[in-house]
Amino acid sequence: MTEDNKVETDLFKNMEKLRQLRIEHRDLDDVINRLSMDFSTDELQMKRLKKRKLMLKDQILKIESELLPDIIA
Repeated sequence: MTEDNKVETDLFKNMEKLRQLRIEHRDLDDVINRLSMDFSTDELQMKRLKKRKLMLKDQILKIESELLPDIIA
């Protein structure tokens, strides 16, 4: 495998991972919003879901920063 092919393969993997993380983040947001309307929702469960959502957001930002070239101003 040439260096260019490896770069393209890695780029594709990162883009696919980013897509999956965004979908999971959006789905989790929907679940949190629905559960927040239910007053019988377990507070610990909500905290765990929100923590998971924040971890996903961090992963998304990390991959996005890797995909974007550094811009020197």
